[in-house]
Amino acid sequence: MQRTDEITSGPIARTIFSLAIPVLLGMFMQFALTSTDYYWVGKLGPTAQDAVTSSMVIIWTIYAMITIIAVGVTALVARYVGAGDLDQVTHFIKQGMALTLVLGAVFTVAGFVATPGILRFMDSGPTTLELAIPYLRIFFLSSIFFFWQDTIYAVFRASGDTKTPTLVGVASVVLNMVLDPILIFGIGPIPALGVAGASLATAIAILAAATAITVFMLKGKLGYQVKSAFAVKPHFKSMVKIARIGLPISSQQFVFVIVYWFLIKVVHAFGEAAGAAMGIGNRMESFSYLTCYGFSVAASTLVGQNLGAKKPDRAARCAWGATGIAIAITFVISILFITCPKAIASVFTDHEEVISIAVDYLIILGISQMAMALEIVLEGAFGGAGDTVPPTLVMVPLSIARIPLAYYLAFNLNWGINGVWWTLTFTSLAKGLLLVALFKRGRWKLKEI
Repeated sequence: MQRTDEITSGPIARTIFSLAIPVLLGMFMQFALTSTDYYWVGKLGPTAQDAVTSSMVIIWTIYAMITIIAVGVTALVARYVGAGDLDQVTHFIKQGMALTLVLGAVFTVAGFVATPGILRFMDSGPTTLELAIPYLRIFFLSSIFFFWQDTIYAVFRASGDTKTPTLVGVASVVLNMVLDPILIFGIGPIPALGVAGASLATAIAILAAATAITVFMLKGKLGYQVKSAFAVKPHFKSMVKIARIGLPISSQQFVFVIVYWFLIKVVHAFGEAAGAAMGIGNRMESFSYLTCYGFSVAASTLVGQNLGAKKPDRAARCAWGATGIAIAITFVISILFITCPKAIASVFTDHEEVISIAVDYLIILGISQMAMALEIVLEGAFGGAGDTVPPTLVMVPLSIARIPLAYYLAFNLNWGINGVWWTLTFTSLAKGLLLVALFKRGRWKLKEI
């Protein structure tokens, strides 16, 4: 575990990297996983890729709901670790785990039942539906374990230990990557499951990760003992406190995802090739997102623990330091997107129409990657402070604005499918700049939780 005195008094740049690098390694493995999934599914054709793209938007909804617990637990655990109050730390860990089981169970059941209707809402074609329904339902059955895994990951990271969840995450990703071709194409007595095989591989990996991270927590890997972890007496007020902190960020992410439900309807108006191209672009953009997420985790932990230690100025320096490093990395990614789009797209498909659309998408995305660094890392810093309302006030209106703007650019101005890509870039630039202005005001330093 990263020692609290290093987080609250050590060299800032070194501390940022010591927290972020393990997360980054895990995120790169996650990127490798999603890219591998899409690569193998691509062997089944554009319709199969479109099925995964359509499902991906719904899976993001699960991630958004997990944020309710993860952000709240991170803020509270980091704050009380920084203050040295381990009784409160273990109390909120237990309440976070209890809340995880409730929300995870609700989402598992509701998602399984609602899958066909949601996919039809996004105007998925009949062949896409046939492939996407089993893929998504399998994922929903595993979502309760995903909730559990991510909550305990948040506990480790808030405590200053980013290495353990990374090692568990990497192991699960490797397991998933091994299972992918076996379950998609079959081997020996194992039948070929097609697109559903990719989802089953993910479900098995998630279950393994949830089990492993729980064992590590119970064995004291956090650096402190969570006694009687499963003997939890639900404390409604504490659960509400966790949810109240996490809900603003989760709400804006939920809005972001719902907006994508409408955007993919626009994309499907241009055919399944456009849906497949969107999947390629999203997976490549996830390279930037996951990189920024690593520094967002570092910023969240550093801000939370330094505020708990009554060092708000150091918290600010840590947040800006993490943001600057993320900007430098995403600048390099931008150059790659803009200069090598065809080479990148060709890795995932040999379908000429898909490649053509994906090339435009990657070039347009390249313009906004540094804005993504501002958006994600500063959102993490706000979350670590427990001040989650300001980023929500930026993210929600600009996310909603994507729907009319995409329709206007794509159809009224006749920009076609590129109107959707430009919508994403324009709004990302606006989000990043507004969050910089809000964070510079410094009111988050005074937030009590």
